[in-house]
Amino acid sequence: MIRPTPPRLTAIAAILTTLLLGSTACGGAEATDAAKLAADAELPDQVPEGTVLRLGIPPVEVALKESGLIDEVEGYEIEWANISGGPKSIEAFRAGALDASYVADIPPLFATWTDTPVRIAAVTENPDPLEDPIYELGIAPESKVETLEDLKGKKIAYSPGQAQGALVLKTLDSVGLTQDDVELVEIQSVDDTYANALASNQVDVAPLGGPQLTSYLAKYGRDGATSVRTGIRDDAMLFYGPEETFQDAAKAAAFKDFLGLWVKAEKWIDEHPDEWVQAYYVDHEGLTFEDGKAVYETSGQRIIPEGWDEFIERHQETADILVKDQGQPEIDVEELYDRRYETVIADAVQEGQ
Repeated sequence: MIRPTPPRLTAIAAILTTLLLGSTACGGAEATDAAKLAADAELPDQVPEGTVLRLGIPPVEVALKESGLIDEVEGYEIEWANISGGPKSIEAFRAGALDASYVADIPPLFATWTDTPVRIAAVTENPDPLEDPIYELGIAPESKVETLEDLKGKKIAYSPGQAQGALVLKTLDSVGLTQDDVELVEIQSVDDTYANALASNQVDVAPLGGPQLTSYLAKYGRDGATSVRTGIRDDAMLFYGPEETFQDAAKAAAFKDFLGLWVKAEKWIDEHPDEWVQAYYVDHEGLTFEDGKAVYETSGQRIIPEGWDEFIERHQETADILVKDQGQPEIDVEELYDRRYETVIADAVQEGQ
């Protein structure tokens, strides 16, 4: 059974206050100007004493602690924050309170478009993304939506700066619908906001993923709540952080080591699925073991690609859709990727085979 972390902070203000105090005490990126690392410089191996990584990557936190791999962290400290998703992570980056987080492929684009320079340092995929999507369209109890064509005229929860928003645009396009054919209701997907909007029939449709979808259907299925699959690939997940993290030689070196531990943690998950389901989906996310196992066996499984070319190509296609449909500035997503870590991760994957 996983030991709970020191009080989990659910309010972003509390998270930022705690982390900012920590960064003052331990030294943030601004304290290491003398060790600023060029984008094309080789990643250092040595981590200076006193280095701290502030990470909002809850699944990896749980995996490292449950597997015991957390004991292999040497030469630096990790301060964990219960932050996930684009809005909270970008806010924390802007406050100088977080070094990296785990999100889908849309937040790095919106961070860049809103003058928060970031870099991507790792990517993951689903082994069978179309059969086991991350998201399905949750349908409100009183709404009549059985097929994607039924979306016409419906109220759909929409968050422009998150993966769910891009999925909505792609789904509409796949059945020949436009934004004018539906009513997009702008709501950020944070915690249970989408599930609550559906349950109250505030919207007809909202993308829900993993534990949220399972919980929503368990609570409201008897009232008529359902879900519809999109048929759209939605499995892109990545580690990203403010560019200052990777310009700081100490943090860049520590993150290099951390990624090696992450690869080991993913292998541990593959080899201990029941322990992982109990630790993460039950103890951390609040699902039953049966529901957690179902989520893990579908959208919860991840693979780590050794090469990033195809991932980046799909990311560019997604960015181009947002440029077209949202009027965003054109962007070359290749420039967001710190491909020095691509080799680090590939070597770690090979060593673990």
